[in-house]
Amino acid sequence: MTIQNNGNLKIAIQKKGRLTEKSLELFNLCGLRVENYGDRLVVATPGFPADILFLRDDDIPEYVQDGVADLGVIGENVLVEKEAQVVELENLGFGGCQLMMAYPEYMDIQLPQELNGKRIATSYPRIVKKYLQDNNIQAKVIEISGSVEIAPALGIADVICDIVSTGNTLMVNKLKKGQVIFKSQAVLIASPELEKDLRKTEILNDFLRRIRSVQAARSSKYLMLNLPKTAVDRTIGLIPALRSPTIVPLADDEMVAIHAVIPSDYIWEIVDKLKREGASGILLLPIENMIP
Repeated sequence: MTIQNNGNLKIAIQKKGRLTEKSLELFNLCGLRVENYGDRLVVATPGFPADILFLRDDDIPEYVQDGVADLGVIGENVLVEKEAQVVELENLGFGGCQLMMAYPEYMDIQLPQELNGKRIATSYPRIVKKYLQDNNIQAKVIEISGSVEIAPALGIADVICDIVSTGNTLMVNKLKKGQVIFKSQAVLIASPELEKDLRKTEILNDFLRRIRSVQAARSSKYLMLNLPKTAVDRTIGLIPALRSPTIVPLADDEMVAIHAVIPSDYIWEIVDKLKREGASGILLLPIENMIP
């Protein structure tokens, strides 16, 4: 595959699958607008020097390793399975799933050692073989490229090991969940060759700064409330703001407004305490980006 060498950062993402939508959502929050991509292989991002490459997820590690793409968004499960020589830059916090053993409903397997002598169908033979080796299990691994869940019904294998998100596919095929052998999420990877290009390295640093600002914003909320002046000192100690909360005078001389950025879940630990101090008009707002 030949990609135009225009000096832009080349970022490979899954063409179609569970990581595509979340990857594009992240890019949009980072200021990389991807529009009207349809079936196109490469799409430029207006206002940012990057081109988005839409590829099969199994191909992304190799293309990044070979420098065809500078960066890639890929599930850790695919990255580990492919053993590509790339640089892992950032966990992206989406695309979570588990690689899990699954058994026919009639089979009673409680311990990993009970897999001894079994035939295991999977699309992830390297990860499964490592799990078997680490647990001193002697079993036959059968590599299947797709529709792993039907292998027991066809008599190809005794059990399977596959990516599980909801478990609905297992239920349809009369399989039940077993041991989790690997947990995965989307990660950003880079070509080892990228550091040799100073211009692209500068673009990458900008891109990483944007990603980290989005991730920080996702784990935080903007808190606003009105409070009696007499309760300010006591209340400030309750609010774990990233920095000192902002105190704003109100038309009522006896009241002030408090503004602060706090961890997303913490409000539920302190809301009753805030109300006891006389807090009112409590608002908790989402933050799109948080630039350090």
